[in-house]
Amino acid sequence: MIPASHGQLEAILKEPADERRGAALVCHPHPLGGGTMHNKVAFRAAAGLVDAGLATLRFNFRGVGTSTGVHNEIEGGIEDVRDALKYLVTEYPDEDLTLAGFSFGSRTGMAVGVGDERVKRLISIGTPVDKYDYDFLIGLRKPILFIHGGHDEFGALEGVKKLVNEVSKTAEAELAVFNDCGHFFDEHLDELRSTVKNWVGRHLSTP
Repeated sequence: MIPASHGQLEAILKEPADERRGAALVCHPHPLGGGTMHNKVAFRAAAGLVDAGLATLRFNFRGVGTSTGVHNEIEGGIEDVRDALKYLVTEYPDEDLTLAGFSFGSRTGMAVGVGDERVKRLISIGTPVDKYDYDFLIGLRKPILFIHGGHDEFGALEGVKKLVNEVSKTAEAELAVFNDCGHFFDEHLDELRSTVKNWVGRHLSTP
């Protein structure tokens, strides 16, 4: 359990087997759609971050599992991401930080990470551009990876490509597209894990 503005957030922290190269936070999909930190996409993303050498924290948003509080859409989600990030920084002060989010976790996580100087890079998975506004990413100044399914039900690929093109004007933005793949990355989970690991690994190796 980690401290939160409304009480506490249930969380799992996993250390890499070898030398730690930084820390990471993973945000899960929409609580009202059954999203938890055990979601298969959030779990695989976290595994990829651990593979890359990062101590990785997953947490349940308010009202999920044994986390206190009541779901409060984007506003509440952003507060929870900030509380989880605060805990991560307390546990790993002055370490390189990566922030990743899937679906609702992408929208809330990216909103926090875009302006937080402690977060060095972002990973947006299944970016739901058809449901949420992502204009806040325009003008971004840090590296970001978008991972998307070619047949995502909540974010048309063309819309994501348009967003990536805009973000690329000021930031190093990369888009990984899995063809024949929907929002939940069925049959592509191992590929998602390796994509996260390899992208983070490249950035950690570049001064």
